[in-house]
Amino acid sequence: MSDDSQPRMTRIQKRNRELILEGALTVFAAHGFRGATIDQIAEASGLSKPNVLYYFDSKDEIHRTLLSAQLDMWLAPLRRIDPQGDPLEEILRYVRAKLEMSRDYPRESRLFAHEVIQGAPHLSDILGGHLRELVDATVAIFRQWSDAGRLAPVDPHHLIFSIWALTQHYADFDTQVRAVLGPGHDPLAEAGAFLENLYRRMLSV
Repeated sequence: MSDDSQPRMTRIQKRNRELILEGALTVFAAHGFRGATIDQIAEASGLSKPNVLYYFDSKDEIHRTLLSAQLDMWLAPLRRIDPQGDPLEEILRYVRAKLEMSRDYPRESRLFAHEVIQGAPHLSDILGGHLRELVDATVAIFRQWSDAGRLAPVDPHHLIFSIWALTQHYADFDTQVRAVLGPGHDPLAEAGAFLENLYRRMLSV
């Protein structure tokens, strides 16, 4: 049913496919690819195992479908950086978008983290291809801004890595963050203020 040559899916078929992907996201985020099973995905989706395998040929296909969708969403804010915009505001907008994604899509972030920790067996071609091309294009924009004196000198690659690390941490290590801060804190609101101050100080000219 996942082949594009198949007939258009009915409303019920679309709903069942969405249920499977939603259930699989919960299972993969908790257990990683190796620890997840079709039985667990079926239980989490509220469907039978044969029903799951009707829509997807294997656990691998479900995993790839989720990763592809997550990576597209994850990269969207990077694509929206405007070379003609104000450098500092464009970067801060990207930081805010990434922090909002950690708030709104924590399971997706953990799914991606599990994949990378395992050596990215399902994403190695994308990470070294499409992702690298997009990062290279963004790096070129940052270098142009620095060369023009519109942005403080900074290593563009490590600037991007730092944004990923400092924003995704709040999704991937949410339990640790909340345990250390204790009650009465809003981790992401506090992080937003801290990161805005950090990058303004680092990048302003």
